[in-house]
Amino acid sequence: MAELFQSTSSDLSGFPVAPSDVHAAADTIRGAVVETPCSYSRTLSNICGCDIWLKFENLQFTSSFKERGALNRLTALTPEERARGVIAMSAGNHAQGVAYHAKRLDIPATIVMPVGTPMVKVENTRHHGAEVVVTGATLEEAAAYARSHGEARGMIFVHPYDDPLVIAGQGTVGLEMLKAVPELDTLVVPIGGGGLISGISIAAKSIKPTVRILGVEAWLYPSMYNAIHDGNLPARGDTLAEGIAVKSPGKITTEIVRRLVDDIALVNEAELERAVATLISIEKTVVEGAGAAGLAALMSDTSRFAGQKVGLVLSGGNIDTRLIASVLTRELAREGRLTQLSLDIPDRPGQLAAVASLLAEAGANIIEVSHQRTFSDLPAKATLLQLVIETRDSAHLDEVMAKLGASGLSARCT
Repeated sequence: MAELFQSTSSDLSGFPVAPSDVHAAADTIRGAVVETPCSYSRTLSNICGCDIWLKFENLQFTSSFKERGALNRLTALTPEERARGVIAMSAGNHAQGVAYHAKRLDIPATIVMPVGTPMVKVENTRHHGAEVVVTGATLEEAAAYARSHGEARGMIFVHPYDDPLVIAGQGTVGLEMLKAVPELDTLVVPIGGGGLISGISIAAKSIKPTVRILGVEAWLYPSMYNAIHDGNLPARGDTLAEGIAVKSPGKITTEIVRRLVDDIALVNEAELERAVATLISIEKTVVEGAGAAGLAALMSDTSRFAGQKVGLVLSGGNIDTRLIASVLTRELAREGRLTQLSLDIPDRPGQLAAVASLLAEAGANIIEVSHQRTFSDLPAKATLLQLVIETRDSAHLDEVMAKLGASGLSARCT
């Protein structure tokens, strides 16, 4: 994790979004958007050495906070604008929020999504009744297409983050958190384009000027860092947190972040994976990579939060089931609970049984077995035995490896 800058300002003047706009948005969306729980996590608090409350925005109908800003923006359209229809670009969650509420309000909607958007988000957006166009290698390319396509057809462009009404809608998350837990010291919020953290900062600091706001970005997409810190870190690659994989943050949001956000942290892919797996195993809740970014930042540097009351925004839960499986098995491997072993053994009857017996005595469970006789540089009378085994933890794995070594077997983790 990297600390990038610090701001202590709570001056809310001069922004195109005021606290009153956030309160008005709360009135607008009430009843149509879930006021999600902000619940204390005893186990995570014990692990991290601070008091942690989780804001479960993954429990929205579309599994994301994006509904809030989308509905606030759509509600403000005139009857003539509603008839013309709306168009938006999104990597998934804004798309679903716009599509769902546009259908509720009988507004035609077209959503442009970049190539590589998780299929679960594409299909969910279509399910909500929107026309979906998948084009562009990046969100920025998808945005350019959406603008030109929309202008040619007279459609209203609904920006995912750089719009005062959208920012005000997202800010209702902050109102609800401090209403539920007024004693919060720090709010930890993922940053993509900056709409969520901008709205939360305005709402929270209007209620409690001393509250600290920590933003979190993926190392692969440090766009707000570059904007605020005058940096030039590259923004590229595939990240688990595709929901915050934005190369260019908004102009409005950047200025709000510059003045109101107290710090920004960067988290790597392993930290994001660990956070997703931890929320599943401990809280029994499914979040996408972006939604787990706040916990990733906290777990990677618990000392900076020691003794504080911390609110984490679980911003979304739209993650492909195959990806969940991959994240969980990779985390098992990191913890030493799932390991691939390679052993050189004589190619004769009884050798596999002997290895299996040793592993059983050591308390290890065999998950997969394969022999490699052809594609190896071992002698013709030998074979490469590859096993995937399950152990309790890394210490147990060490015991298993020691037992195999003591028996004369050449075993190595691969």
